[in-house]
Amino acid sequence: MVDPLTRAKVKQIAADMGYRPNVRAQRLRSGAANSIALVSSMPFAVSGGVSRLGFMMEVAGIAAEAAMRRGLALVFVPPLENAQAFLEGLDIDGAILLEPMTDDPNVRLLQERGVALVSIGRQGGSVDSIPFIDLQSTATAHLLLNHLWEQGRRRIALVQSSAARDSYASHKKAYENFAAAHAMPVRYMQVEESLGEAGGFDACARLLTQYPDTDALCVPVDAFAVGALAAVQQAGLRVPQDVMIATRYDGLRARTAEPALTAVDLHLEQVATLAVELLFEHLSGDKSRLSALGPKPELRARASTQLDD
Repeated sequence: MVDPLTRAKVKQIAADMGYRPNVRAQRLRSGAANSIALVSSMPFAVSGGVSRLGFMMEVAGIAAEAAMRRGLALVFVPPLENAQAFLEGLDIDGAILLEPMTDDPNVRLLQERGVALVSIGRQGGSVDSIPFIDLQSTATAHLLLNHLWEQGRRRIALVQSSAARDSYASHKKAYENFAAAHAMPVRYMQVEESLGEAGGFDACARLLTQYPDTDALCVPVDAFAVGALAAVQQAGLRVPQDVMIATRYDGLRARTAEPALTAVDLHLEQVATLAVELLFEHLSGDKSRLSALGPKPELRARASTQLDD
């Protein structure tokens, strides 16, 4: 046992000499990497392109700052084809996953390695979900649907991904309940995530052929929404006069579309902070909290759902 005064004197001498401890040696002694990863399995066709990984980057910036305050480094793992191989060799203590699927390969791989996990958005279809930040997906769906209804739209269609993510399941259930409560016909079209904007275009084109009197589209995935917008316009219909369009993520795609798309502010900066806090609790041995409620989503109404007076 080293005497506290001796320890303090040694530290002071080391500081005076400009000594910096070897990080690798510290890690060997403690067994901790002092780093966490931010991981997404969302296809690049959805998260990349015009959006420039917007959803992920919004989370990354705040998460990195929150992690640094706790002495942790953040490793950014974008949704690339070789991401799993990269994850296998990554030396991390924990990971934050963005809206993982039911049988998400990244979750499985990291759990097998014993890495502490927290997800932003509950893991799809999971009964024993990993710790998560609740994005309030049902509330988000109601925000969009109620807004379209308040604009006088009575034949609202839902266009979204077929992937097993919790937000998609929540949106579908909310839409079906909304349709039943308002005696509104159900018009639902699924899109393969990997098809991105092109998938949204094709799905919307099919929907308009099948239901030509559709007067609004709720398209939670922004890449699909931009594709849907192009399909509506190519069909010779006007947005918002003939067909209104609303999406979930208030990112670059929504803001730069023509017309700009009504979307939802998910307050991702607060969500990211909550995720780091919850992960840090689990890394510190406090596993009492299994979830945290994210901030209340707020509608950002834009030209795609607003008629000129």
